[in-house]
Formats: sequence, structure tokens, C-alpha cells
Amino acid sequence: MLKTLDLQRNVTAILENAFGISYTRKNNQIWQASFSLPINDPKVDKVKLLKYLQIYDKGEYVGLFRIIPKKTSKSWLNVSFECEHVLATLLGSTLFKDHQLTNLPTDEVLQYLINQQKEKHWQLGTVEIIRYFHYLWENENLLSAIFSVTKPFDEQYRWTWDTTSYPWTLNLVRPNTEPVCRIKERHNLIDFEIEENPMSVFNRIYPLGYGEGVNQLTIESVNNGVPYIEDAASIAENGIIETTWVDKRFEDAATLMASGEAILKKWKEPVVSWVVSAADVSSITGAKIDELKEGNVVGLELDDYPNVDLLIMKEHRPDIKGDPGNTQLEIGSLTEDLSTTQADLERRQKINEVYAQGATNAYVVPLDQNCDPDNPAVFKFFIYEDFRKINKLDLTFETTNFEGYIKAMESAGQVVATSTTQSGGSIVKTSTTSSGGSVVQANTTSGGGAYVQSNDFTSTFTSPTFFLYSSPPVGVGTGMTPPYEEHTHAVEVDDDKLSHRHSVNVSLNIPAHTHPFSLNIPAHSHPFEINLPDHSHPFEINIPGHTHPFNYGIFKNPESPTTIQITVDGNVVDHESLSGENIDLTPYLEKDASGNIARNRWATIEITPNELAKIRANLFVQMFIQSRGSHSL
Repeated sequence: MLKTLDLQRNVTAILENAFGISYTRKNNQIWQASFSLPINDPKVDKVKLLKYLQIYDKGEYVGLFRIIPKKTSKSWLNVSFECEHVLATLLGSTLFKDHQLTNLPTDEVLQYLINQQKEKHWQLGTVEIIRYFHYLWENENLLSAIFSVTKPFDEQYRWTWDTTSYPWTLNLVRPNTEPVCRIKERHNLIDFEIEENPMSVFNRIYPLGYGEGVNQLTIESVNNGVPYIEDAASIAENGIIETTWVDKRFEDAATLMASGEAILKKWKEPVVSWVVSAADVSSITGAKIDELKEGNVVGLELDDYPNVDLLIMKEHRPDIKGDPGNTQLEIGSLTEDLSTTQADLERRQKINEVYAQGATNAYVVPLDQNCDPDNPAVFKFFIYEDFRKINKLDLTFETTNFEGYIKAMESAGQVVATSTTQSGGSIVKTSTTSSGGSVVQANTTSGGGAYVQSNDFTSTFTSPTFFLYSSPPVGVGTGMTPPYEEHTHAVEVDDDKLSHRHSVNVSLNIPAHTHPFSLNIPAHSHPFEINLPDHSHPFEINIPGHTHPFNYGIFKNPESPTTIQITVDGNVVDHESLSGENIDLTPYLEKDASGNIARNRWATIEITPNELAKIRANLFVQMFIQSRGSHSL
């Protein structure tokens, strides 16, 4: 049964007389349908182009389609219509200019794209697979952008949709891997064909992305310097079969490599295509296992072949009204078949025709500058984010004598008041220096005589008692009578007998006179020490107002440097000569965490001489720049 609907999804007609009703459901692609009406059917006028059509097969909802071409045949007396699934409404929204997303999860990427609809027909439903890649779209329709999100995936995926409610819902899920239906000889198999094609086998792929020539993106930076990916087992069996794979939408090497690995998994094996005709006997048997639908895994049970599980890639019902049991299937391996991939590559190649790429650009930065050890000659140039590749950064320069252009300048008078710089106190130790020793002879000189008078002196003795004895002894030979024996007389003298006083007056007249003398002075020095405290010496100089007339001219410093130093972003270049040609500076530019030249910043190149000098130089810059920007003028 067919129903037509207007843009508000209101039913406008039921087409009871429709015939030749067919539909085709293909995995991860826009479904197609067609039907015809008798030329004189009054409901022909109800079928409006770009309006909607609901299709039911044996009472089961197939999907919602949009009516596109209409063809009227007088000879056949019918009007035929072609239809496409409403998923195609996403073709009507365009990603104008460039849209770039970096390292966001898949669900956020899809939500961003869904939000770009001009008419909000679709909403995002279930997202079972989450990956993180870099994406860039420019002037591409929204459906192609959505389908491209899954291209770098290394696992199978399935787009499903629900159009039974509005807004319609888009889902990204993992496909079934277990068989849910069967095709069996003498049961529902009508015919089959198998095609095996080894001509499309490739086991080594060179992925290429954005750019051109030497500026084209490769995977070397994320693949240990190797520009290709390969499958060792396939090479061992079939030898090396290599090809290049180009998708210029990729600007990130890691994402390019991931997509290339997904392609390699499909291309390393020969393509095996099955075309099977089978009868849908589910309406007879009532068994779910006999329902053959796109996206299901079917088990093939053939007499002369081993049982195999394959994915129904395409389901075509040529006439659900006239031949309801006839079903034509295309089935393939549980990975996406190569023909679909090749068709997608062709589609993407067409899309690439509207992609802005870029071009190689070159310019020269000149420099003519005086410099010295403290003030180097400086190049500065900005590295923009849009510089996709920096191919060359070459320096050519020469060093000459410093040049000045005037010798005097005008000055106003002024009073300068200042003081010496105060230093800390110090102690100075030194000694005088003396010559050899000498003899000094001289006489003292005296005046006239002088009178000297002394005073009284008193002597006091403190001593033990002593005796004075007569001598010689008395009594011997003296004739004394009576006679006495010889003896002595002693007188005792004690202390108080000895204390006495003398008074002396002396008068002397000393005439004028001299005393000659001679001194021998040996060689010697006199050490001394001076302590200087903290101090300053203030002074003031008064400079009267005056002028110095200019002396114009070109004056060259007679001295010239003997060596120079070149630095790039602070990195010292291995070059010290006073001149050089085409010195490659790219290895010295600042790098980011990924080892690439840092973008969106000023790069600084300095040339520093060891004396006053003048540098004449040219910096040659060559880069590949993409032709996208924020404004068009």
C-alpha cells in the first residue's frame, strides 16, 4: 500500500491503483523506490513532486520516501514515479565555507552536523561507536559530511533511521554479526552467482591527504617515518601489490592513517561478490528465519559449498504487488565490499573538486641595521596557523662597519649637582720608606750658669741592735795595775741612737757649655694605619646654555667585528663567519609538543656581533598556505 503526504506529513491520498511497486534498500546508502499509476487515475494529481510517500509491504512499514522524477508515457498509458528515502533531505543543507572539528567524540561530531540543518527534519538518536578524529568539511552537503564521519573507522558500522515519528531519528550502531535468516537450497534459493576478483587486491597503501607536491600530507610523522602501511600476511602470499590512496579532506596525519588502515583491511583480500535470487517464504512459513532484509546476516546452506555467513548488502523487491515473494539480494563478507568503497571514493573525488586546497608562497624579508653586542640585528616574522608547510627559511647576510650620520647635537645649559659615589669605610695600612743608615753628629747648646740648692735630708734606720768593739784589746802590755787580762770593750748601739738629720746647702755655678754627641741611625720605616669612614665628596658643576651644530655625513666606525652569533627562537645556529649564503634556519625554529614548527606566533632571528657593526641581510621564506580564511574581500 502507498500513501501520499504533504510537507506537513498529512496523508493526502491512498494509491489503490498503483502497480509495479518496487523498492531497494542498500546498506548505508539512500534507499530507492518506484511505482506507476494509470494515466487516467484521478489520484495522479495527488502525487506531488518533492512531497512524501509511505510504502507498506504486506502491511509492514518499509519507509518514508520523497517523490522526485515523474514520467508520463502515452504509449504505456501510465505515469511512473521515482522516489528516494527522506534521508536525502539532508542533501538539501550545505556546510558553507569550512567547518573544522578537532578530536571530538563521534556523538558530538554528529550532533554538530545535525545542528547545521536549515530545516530541522532529523535528530540524533543512538550512537554506539565512539572515536576521536579530526574532521574538515568545506562547501559539502550535510549528508555526505555525516557519512564521512565513519570512514576512518576500523570496525563495521551501520546507519539506521526511524521515520515513523517526527523529527526523524538517525542512529549509528554496530551491525549484526550472527545470522538471523537463511537461504537454503530446495527451500527458498532460486539462483546465485559468485564473482571473485583478485585484480582489486592491494596490500601496501600510500595514504595522501591535503596539499600538493612536497606539501601533500603523508603519514610519515605518525608512522615512524614510513610513508605506507602494509599487510605482511598478504604480501607473503601474493607479493607486494601497492597503490596510492588520496583523500584531500584529511589534514591530520593520524586520522589519515586510521582511515588508510581501514581501507587496507578491505583491499588486502580478493573481492567476492554474491548475487542471490531467493523467494521470501516467510509469509508461508510464518518463520522469522525466512525473512530476508537488508542489514541482516544470512546463513547460506548450499550443497556444493561450505556453509558461510554473509551480510545482506542490498535487498531489491522488484514488484511487491505483482510478485510479492521475489527477492533479489546482493550479499558480501561481513566487512564492507570493495565496490561500495570504490563508489564512495569516486563520490569523494567529485566532492574534492570544490575543495579549496592552497598554493606555495614565497617572500623575502630584508634587513639593513646597525647593531652591537647588546643590541643585535633582529628579524621578526609571524607564522600563521594557515601555514600548512614551511618549506624554506634561508638567511643570506654580510657584516660591514658600523655607520653613523651626525657628529654633534644641540644641548641646553644646565647645572649639574652631584657628589662622588660614597664608598664604605676602610683601613689603610702602610709604612714610610727609609734610605740606608747614617751617623748624625751634633753638639748641645747651653745658656749661662745656674744655682742649685738642696734641702735637708733625714735618715731613719731600722735595724737590729749592734755593738762597737775597742781595738786593739785592752790590758796586754799596758802596764796597768792591777794587771788585766787582754780584753775588749763593746758599746751597744740600738736603733734610736742611729736616727739623725743632715742639712746641706750647696751652691754651684755652671758656665755656658756644650755636650757633643754622635747617633748612628740604621735603615728603618715607620708603619702607620689610617681608618677612612664612609663618606662622599659633593661637588657642583655649572654648565652654561650652549649649542652644538650638527655635522652631517656618513661616518664609519674604523673598528669591525671579528665574529657574530645567530640565534633563531633562542636556538644558536652553527655559524660564526661574518657573512653567509642560504643558511637553512628551519631546523632551529621553535617546535610544538608534536615536533612540528609552532604556529600562530612571532618567530625571532637575531644576529649579534662582538663589536659595533652593520648587518645587511635577506631572509627567504617559502611556505604552503591553504586558501581558507575568515573573510572574502
